[in-house]
Amino acid sequence: MKQERENLPTRPVSRRPAGHFSRFVGSRAARTLGLTLAAFAGGAFTANFARARTERQNPYAMMDQLARVLVWIENEYVDPVDRTKLVEGAIKGMVAELDPHSSYMAPEDYGVFQGDTEGHFGGIGVEVDFSTDSIVVIAPIEGSPAELAGVRSGDRIVAIDGQAVRERSPAELVRTMRGEPGSRVLITIRREGMDHLLYFTLIRRVVTVTSIASKLLAGNIAYVRVKTFQSGTHAELLAHVAKLRAQAHGDFAGVVLDLRNNPGGLVNEASAVADELLDGGVIYTTRRRGQVVDEVRADSAGALRRGPAAVLVNEYSASAAELVAGALHDNHRATLVGAPTFGKGSVQTIVDLPGGAGLRLTTLRYYTPSGQAIQARGVTPDVLVGGVPGDYGIVRERNLDNHLPAVEGARTETPPPVLTPPSPEDAGKGPKTTEDVDHGVMRDVPADPRGGPDKALAAAYALVLKTTRAPAAH
Repeated sequence: MKQERENLPTRPVSRRPAGHFSRFVGSRAARTLGLTLAAFAGGAFTANFARARTERQNPYAMMDQLARVLVWIENEYVDPVDRTKLVEGAIKGMVAELDPHSSYMAPEDYGVFQGDTEGHFGGIGVEVDFSTDSIVVIAPIEGSPAELAGVRSGDRIVAIDGQAVRERSPAELVRTMRGEPGSRVLITIRREGMDHLLYFTLIRRVVTVTSIASKLLAGNIAYVRVKTFQSGTHAELLAHVAKLRAQAHGDFAGVVLDLRNNPGGLVNEASAVADELLDGGVIYTTRRRGQVVDEVRADSAGALRRGPAAVLVNEYSASAAELVAGALHDNHRATLVGAPTFGKGSVQTIVDLPGGAGLRLTTLRYYTPSGQAIQARGVTPDVLVGGVPGDYGIVRERNLDNHLPAVEGARTETPPPVLTPPSPEDAGKGPKTTEDVDHGVMRDVPADPRGGPDKALAAAYALVLKTTRAPAAH
């Protein structure tokens, strides 16, 4: 920007020798005046330096800068601007500078976030995948408006209320599909095998999402999948355990806990789930600024504490899911099977802000019982199935710009590149049908998974089954 300055007359600078002034005025007077000028100059330099340093240390100095920029934009920008939008953008940018998981959420975004953690919201009721240019329906939720209207797994939503979904963010698309119960939304679907588009006008209603799926496998082995840790997950788990126990007519021979594709969620729900598989010991510790803040321990009354156990994890197992896997592994309670996990070992505190907004702020790092940091490292399974070598196309915490280092004060490494698969055959994508697969995890689990397409589940089941049949030690 061009700066205008007032032009002041200047006086030519004399290039006389250093001793010229003393010869002209007189030695004693010159020394006295010279010392006075030097003292004045030194005092002025000290005052200016102190003032500059104080301004740098003042936490509110940059607020003045922000206010100046805001005034310039409001007065001089080519088009009128929305002050609220500008200030919200400034707050979002400030929080986004911290790490990939801290964020300021405007009221509409905070509402979506709360619906996710509570497990119920106003919407159409579909589990979806945003990895393509369209929204792929993984499955309609049972009893939801989408299921009742005839939406199927594998359908591709190409438009919502007549607006194409391509090049729109997942957060925006979720907000568009959700809304007040009783309101209408038009979705346009492309279905495989049909040469024309399908149009569904759906009436939104309160949708409840379950976080637990379970099945009793052959040999009285309980299979429990935890999709996410939301409000009520622990209570759901206990209800499923009671149901499976009734089918098994007693205790289970073993447990397979499936945490694949689990993005995490509420830490208190996760620790309660881990507690059900333990008969004591540390579940995790949290640290902030080099100090241990909390140590969470299990009691001895876990509903799943008996019998061998295996835990399934993959590159999409993150945060609280990694916490559970690390706790069961370090307490020698379970064998981990699958691929190395995502590596998000930080805890975010949720703060309600005025006007319905929210702040998600990283406040803690959590560590496994053995003191291992999960952050940027993840959890490595005992039995590797999938995910190696190369991990083509896989994004983990360490691939994210500005991610937290594993421990405080450690140097943050430059994020490694995400490798592009040389061909679809080498990408390790697994089955491509959407009807029965959720990112490689079979939704319809066979009673005996051995020999099935889910190799990791087959390995975990075989491991538990083998352990239950092992002869007792003498």
